[in-house]
Amino acid sequence: MNKLSKLGYSIILVICFSCGNKTKTAQAETQESEEANQPPNIVFILSDDQSWTDYGFMGDENIETPRLDKFASESLTFQRGYVPTSLCSPSLATIITGLYPKDHGVLGNDRVLQGNKGENRKEWRAKNYQPVIDNFVGLNTLPDLLKDKGYLSFQTGKWWIGNHKNGGFDDGMTHGNPNRGGRHGDYGLEIGRKGMDTLRTYVDVALKEKKPFFMWYAPFLPHRPHNPPQRLFDKYKKKTESEHLAKYWAMCEWFDETCGELFDIIDDKGLTENTLFVYVCDNGWVQNPDESGYMKQSKRAPYDLGMRTPIMYKWAGKIKPNMDTKTVVSSIDMVPTVLSLLDIEKPKALPGIDVLDEEQLNNREVIFGEIYAHDFDTVESSMFYNIAIAPPYKLIVPDAVRKAKEKIQLFNIDEDPFEKNNIAKNKPEIVKDLQDKITDFRAQ
Repeated sequence: MNKLSKLGYSIILVICFSCGNKTKTAQAETQESEEANQPPNIVFILSDDQSWTDYGFMGDENIETPRLDKFASESLTFQRGYVPTSLCSPSLATIITGLYPKDHGVLGNDRVLQGNKGENRKEWRAKNYQPVIDNFVGLNTLPDLLKDKGYLSFQTGKWWIGNHKNGGFDDGMTHGNPNRGGRHGDYGLEIGRKGMDTLRTYVDVALKEKKPFFMWYAPFLPHRPHNPPQRLFDKYKKKTESEHLAKYWAMCEWFDETCGELFDIIDDKGLTENTLFVYVCDNGWVQNPDESGYMKQSKRAPYDLGMRTPIMYKWAGKIKPNMDTKTVVSSIDMVPTVLSLLDIEKPKALPGIDVLDEEQLNNREVIFGEIYAHDFDTVESSMFYNIAIAPPYKLIVPDAVRKAKEKIQLFNIDEDPFEKNNIAKNKPEIVKDLQDKITDFRAQ
């Protein structure tokens, strides 16, 4: 080795040894910079069949939800959130597309045709639902809209639209093959109930590929079957004489525990600071104390016990925590809010708003609801109720054909959150104004 080579080698050694600490600092700074520039991971957490009242932070005195209580305190929590319909399949379709049911075409859980009456449901269910899936595939879902930003998208839990790929997910638990038991989630329904390993694996895949991810966590909880761990059932049966209530309350805490596992997975990977969490419930449920089913004013009903849900947004250091008890928001806002945070242009067809924009919140006058038959066909032939919510008022308009015996109902939901006092006769001008708004909404 010549003198120049030796000198160069010596200089390099001096630089390395004398500046080693600075080199490590620069690497750390580079890594931190890359993490800061990477878009946030996005996690949607969806409860399944749970009333808006059934959380500790919402005031329930029996059900314990410590992990969600803490999450709510760290989030922009809207206690007066709504889904536009009180049935799971159309509600989930709204959450992933940002569209009302009339626009995404998923009106109920099963599509039935006139000629199917009296036939075995299994014979026509998959065949009739396929056109709904075909139409849905042509829509933009949130996973579709995130692809240009380099996101990987993963589905776990409840999913009605056939295979997970129909929603734009890169990977998922639901195969959707009706010949293998696919209908509303198949293997996806195991997440939470049988552990979180698949979800953990998806996070590892995203980390390995160094890509941001969108995670759909929609466990079959607290949905029936109400078969909670024995330890939780034993805990709650001390609080009530109703076995059915005890099981349901225990299911709510079990769901809460799985949410805690999810938070811990994200935290253990060092991802909490750059993860946007969004929470909503697909529809309400009021447990019948005398049997395993629900009370008629909740699921599938036009009342708040079927449609109302807390909606929460958490992104540490980016979204200021606040417990909002007054502002009305909707699940139609979830997609636009995420797109706004990522500086992705909102498609014109989306009716929702960015809930982080106070001007948009203050300028919105009304949100809508629409409830169709569980076994549906067309919008016109399956309509049960139209709903307009313009605080403090909520109008429920029963369909003139399918709910001909029911009356229009108007409630002041600020003063009467459980909708006991129909004031439609006393406020004809409010009724007409909201009916006109519904007419305009239907025409869009």
